[in-house]
Amino acid sequence: MTEPHGHLNDPSHDHDHDHDHDHDHALGRGGAGGLGRWRHKLGQLGHVVKPHSHEAADKVDPALESSARGMRALWISLAVLGVTAGAQAVVVLLTGSVALLGDTVHNAADALTAIPLGIAFVLGRRAATRRFTYGYGRAEDLAGIVILLTIAASAAFAAWAAVDRLFNPRTLDHLWVVAAAAVIGFIGNEWVARYRIRVGREIGSAALVADGLHARTDGFTSLAVLLSAGGAALGWRLADPIVGLLITAAILLVLRDAGREVFRRVMDAVDPTLVDTAEEALLTVPGVRGVGELRLRWIGHRLRAEVAVVVDGELPVREAHEVAVAAEHALLHAIPNLTAALVHADPAPTPGTPDPHKALAHHGM
Repeated sequence: MTEPHGHLNDPSHDHDHDHDHDHDHALGRGGAGGLGRWRHKLGQLGHVVKPHSHEAADKVDPALESSARGMRALWISLAVLGVTAGAQAVVVLLTGSVALLGDTVHNAADALTAIPLGIAFVLGRRAATRRFTYGYGRAEDLAGIVILLTIAASAAFAAWAAVDRLFNPRTLDHLWVVAAAAVIGFIGNEWVARYRIRVGREIGSAALVADGLHARTDGFTSLAVLLSAGGAALGWRLADPIVGLLITAAILLVLRDAGREVFRRVMDAVDPTLVDTAEEALLTVPGVRGVGELRLRWIGHRLRAEVAVVVDGELPVREAHEVAVAAEHALLHAIPNLTAALVHADPAPTPGTPDPHKALAHHGM
C-alpha cells in the first residue's frame, strides 16, 4: 500500500512508494543480465493472471503505520484533553460556573471520542475477508456517527445546565480561577486541534481531521467562558447562563459541520479536485487515448479507484494490459492516500465496429 502524504484534498504528495512499485515494472533494465530479464517476464505473467490492483505485501506496512500514527494521535490527545477537563472540573466544583461546566463536559466528551476512533483504527487493520471484501475501513464512518451522537449529547447537557441556571441564578466565586480555567481549556484544545489536524491530513483520515476541528472550536468556546467571568465581575448574574447558552449554540454549529463530513463519507463523496487530478494523470500515460468511467471512494482513511481507460482497439492483450498497469501506476503516484486502483481497458471505437458493451445495455448500467 502507498504511504499517505499531504492534505486530504491536496493532489501533490511525495513519491516515496515508487521504490516499492518500480520493482515490478523496471526489472531487467538494470538487473543481473538474463536473470533480470527472466524475472521481468515472470512479473508480466503474474500481472496477466491478477487484476490491476496493487494490493501487494509491500503496501501493508505503510497502511498499518498510518493507523498506528492515528492511534498515537488519539491517545496523546486523550491524555491532554483528560488533564484539561480534569483541571476545569475542579474549578467548576469550587466556583459553580455553569458556563465552565458546559465547556468542561464538552471537552470531556471530545476526549472520549478517541475511544470509538481508536476501535475503528484497530478494526481497519484487519485483512479483507470473503464477507468483508473491502476490509473494515468503514468502521471509521461508524465511529463518526458515534462522535456525532456524543456532540449532540454534550450540547443537550450544556443547554439543560444553562437553562436551569437562568431560572436559578447564583453568584460566582473565585472569578480569577474561572478565567484561568478558561485559558487552560483554550490552550489544551488548540494544541490537540493542531496535532489531530496535522496527523489526520498526513494519514488521510477525515474523521481525525474533523475531530481536530471540533477541538479547535472547543478552544474558542473555552475563551467564551472569560466573558462569563467578566460579566460576573461587573455584577451581571445572568452572564454565566447566557454564555452557557452561547456555548450550546457553538456546539450545535460543530455538530452541523461534523454531520456534513460524516454524511459525505457515508455517501462516498470525494473532493472533485481528486477526480480532476486522476484524469490529468491518466491522460499523460502513453497509450491512453481517453478516460471513461472514473470512480473514487474512501475506505476509512484510504482511497480506492476504479477507472476505464480507452486504448487502441488493435493492441494485443498483453500491450493493452501494460497500458492499464502504467495507468494504475500513474494514479498511485498522483493521488494521495490511494492504495488500490482497478483499471479496465476499453478499445477505442472504430467505424463499423459494434459496441463491446452492448451485451450489458439491458442491465441498466
